[in-house]
Amino acid sequence: MVDESGERKGFWGSTLSKLKTALSKTKTQITGSVEDETAADLPPSQTSTEPPVYQSHTAQDPTQVEADDSGYPARTQAGESEAASGGVNPGSVHGSAATSVQEAPPLVPKSESGSSGATIAIDEEYLEDLEEKLIKADIGLTNVQEMIAHLRKEARGKSWSRKDVVHFLKSEFQSILKAAPSAELKNTPGTVNIYLIVGVNGVGKTTSIGKVAWRFKQEGKKVLLAAGDTFRAAAESQLEIWSERSGVDIVRLGDNADPGAVVFTAIDKAKKENYDCLLIDTAGRLHNKSNLMAELSKIRGVVEKHGKDLPLECLLVLDASTGQNGLQQAKLFTEVCRLTGVILTKLDGTAKGGVVFSIAKDLKIPVKLIGLGEKIDELRDFEPDLFVEALF
Repeated sequence: MVDESGERKGFWGSTLSKLKTALSKTKTQITGSVEDETAADLPPSQTSTEPPVYQSHTAQDPTQVEADDSGYPARTQAGESEAASGGVNPGSVHGSAATSVQEAPPLVPKSESGSSGATIAIDEEYLEDLEEKLIKADIGLTNVQEMIAHLRKEARGKSWSRKDVVHFLKSEFQSILKAAPSAELKNTPGTVNIYLIVGVNGVGKTTSIGKVAWRFKQEGKKVLLAAGDTFRAAAESQLEIWSERSGVDIVRLGDNADPGAVVFTAIDKAKKENYDCLLIDTAGRLHNKSNLMAELSKIRGVVEKHGKDLPLECLLVLDASTGQNGLQQAKLFTEVCRLTGVILTKLDGTAKGGVVFSIAKDLKIPVKLIGLGEKIDELRDFEPDLFVEALF
C-alpha cells in the first residue's frame, strides 16, 4: 500500500527546495550587500577569499527543455541555449539550459551579535534601506510603501529582533497573496473543463500548455489540445510535438485557418467524445495590439457560446523575468478575457518572483501555476505559504 501522505510530503519538500533556489535572487536583492559591508569591517584574517558556491542544473532530455513560443530553449542566467532551425525536434537536444544560482544571504540582515533574538534598531535608515531592497526585488512600489509604513507603526517604541522582523514580513507577504481568490487550478469531474491559455509570444505559452497537458494525462484524464494560434509560423507544429510528448490528442486545421473555427471544432469534439480537459492555445502577437485583442475577444465569444455550460479557466502565461511589466500585460488581457489565474514561467532563470505580490493585490488575480525548471513535471501548483517560506 502506497503512503500518499508520505509521497505528498516528499513532493512538497522538493518543491520548497526548488523555490528556495529560484528565489535566491529575490533574497539577494532584498539584503543587498549586507554580507560585503560586514566583511569590510572585519580584520583581514577573518575575511574569506573562497569563491562562492554555485548550484547548476543541465537539461539532459528534450522533454526537459524549457522553450519559449519560438520553439527554442529559453535563455537562462548562465547564457543562451543554442537554437536549432526548424523548431523543436523531440528526438534531439538543441543545447544546454544550465542555470547557475549563487546561494543568497538571509532575507533580513542579522544583528551585530549574529543572534536572531538580539535587538536591532528599526530606525529611518534601516527602513529606507529595506524599502529600497524590496523595490529592487519586484515586490511593487505600492506594496512596499504600505509594508514599510506598517512596519514603522508596529515597531515604534518596541525592542524588535531580527526574528520579529522576519515574522512581520512573512505575515505581510502571506496577507497580500491571500487577498486574491483561491490559487487552486479548478477541475470539475464528469464534464469538459476548458482552459483558455493567453499571453504574448516568448513567455513559454506553448511549453506551459504541453506541461499542463502532461500533468492532466498523468492524473488519468482524457486531454485535448486546440491549436488556436494559426498566425505564427510553426506554432501548430510545435503544439503537435507537445501533444505527442504528453500523449494527448490535438485539433488543428492548418496554417492561417480561422482560430474561431479551430476552437469550435475542438469544443464539439471534446463534448462528443467525453474529454475531461480542453486546452486552447491562442495567438500571442498579431501585427498590432488591436487585432490581437479583437481575435482573443472572438475566441472568448466562441467559447462562451458553444461551451457556455462548461467550467472555464482563462489563464495568462507570464514570464517572471518581465517584473512589474507583467502587470501591464495582465491588465490588458483581463479586459478582454476576464482572467481567472496566472501561470508564472521561467522562475528558475533571471526572475526575482516578486511580481506575484503585485498581481495578487493590484488585480486580485491568483497565480495558479509556477515554472520551477526545465523538466516536463516542473510546472507546480502555486502554494502561497510555501512561496513565502522559500523567501526566508
